[in-house]
Amino acid sequence: MTFGYVLEIHMSRSRTRRFLAAFAVAAVAVGTVAACSSDSSSDENAPLRIVASSVPHAEILKFVEDKGLLGDTKIEVSEITGDLDANEVLEAGDTDANFFQHVPYQESWSKEKGVDDLVAVAKVHVEPLGAYSKKVTNLADLRQGATVALSNNVTNFARGLYLLQQAGLIKLDQQLGAPGTDITQISEKNIIDNPKGLTFTQVDPPQLPRTLDDGNVDLAIINGNYAIEGGLNPAKDALVLEKAESNPYANVLTVRTSLENDARVQKLAEALTSTDVATFIEQTYQGSVIPASAT
Repeated sequence: MTFGYVLEIHMSRSRTRRFLAAFAVAAVAVGTVAACSSDSSSDENAPLRIVASSVPHAEILKFVEDKGLLGDTKIEVSEITGDLDANEVLEAGDTDANFFQHVPYQESWSKEKGVDDLVAVAKVHVEPLGAYSKKVTNLADLRQGATVALSNNVTNFARGLYLLQQAGLIKLDQQLGAPGTDITQISEKNIIDNPKGLTFTQVDPPQLPRTLDDGNVDLAIINGNYAIEGGLNPAKDALVLEKAESNPYANVLTVRTSLENDARVQKLAEALTSTDVATFIEQTYQGSVIPASAT
């Protein structure tokens, strides 16, 4: 697959707006084709521009094109790491789609930003959240008052708390998926039992693997894609891994509502949910990433 461009961007969210203005300039600076900086939203013959996390999202997109699952449809992928707000880039019209997030995160972001024109068009895979440590090999050996590093975004922080509950380390007063439970409102205040007196620190998700080398952190709750990027194997290295069955955190292909019925989007959605892609995910990631069809 020939990616339209590959950008590795490390920036704070306060710089995202400036990136939007420089998006086309940066693309040209690294030698991309002019189509990347033009608006393809109204031209179904133009390549579909996609912002995607590097692992496994961009790898899955590469397989889709290499396998010929898109027919005549062309895609251009911008692979981005760091703190770039890919939903803001999409909502602003600087890309046609993004592929990096699960539905609860998308819904939480849209609610926070007052945005109502982003829609998920394909559920592709689950990256099971895992608990990792370089200090203990068994969660029962965590010290009293151990420090746990979790994501600093609302939905993944709550997701991490539910993983700690799954591991028997804490107990929450609301159950995941129960009627009336709003995951965007789940926080430390919902912990009703914490026998080890765990304390929590919130970290930007891409930085969570690095906290394992921090002498002050005993356990880190890390998203599957960032664990893989950090050299971890979730299926082997996690002390506890999120259950796949009935998992609500499937990663999705997201577009603006104006492109929901675009032929290119529909073709890509069809390819991403195909048995070919499910098989690729199973064989490539060996349980560290799970096809949505298997959950």
